[in-house]
Amino acid sequence: MLDDLRRFFSDLIDEKKPQDQFAENDYRRAAAALLVHIATLDGELTDAKRSKLHAILEREFALDAAATDELIAEAAADDREAVDFYHFTSLLMRTLDEAGRLNVVEMLWEMVYADGKVTEFEANVMWRVADLLAVSTRDRVMLRERVAAAAEAGDAGEGAT
Repeated sequence: MLDDLRRFFSDLIDEKKPQDQFAENDYRRAAAALLVHIATLDGELTDAKRSKLHAILEREFALDAAATDELIAEAAADDREAVDFYHFTSLLMRTLDEAGRLNVVEMLWEMVYADGKVTEFEANVMWRVADLLAVSTRDRVMLRERVAAAAEAGDAGEGAT
């Protein structure tokens, strides 16, 4: 019991928590599950989409490669078990403020644009998830346009080299 108290206080004092542990109520796991869902909407997780998913999670959550792999594995299992988006979005609603939820929607749009196109099904899922996250239509569309412009600029930059 004394060891548990020491560990508890150590975690409070030391801001570095083990990054390779993602509890079921960790908002990063919920966000990652939504990203995995978007990435696999049209079938399996391709190498290009896996690479984009990895890059988004590493960047947004400041994870190393091993922790990102673990998060993706746990998120993929959560997505397979989920019957709807509510479990994930309700956790995000309880955990994140408006700016955080907008960031999640932007991350999801980045995943949608990983292959350069948006299917009707992807657009519908984005509408439903954004709605469950209380992100307005105006903000959802603005984020889509911003990510699309960045993706287009990235494609143009790659073609120029």
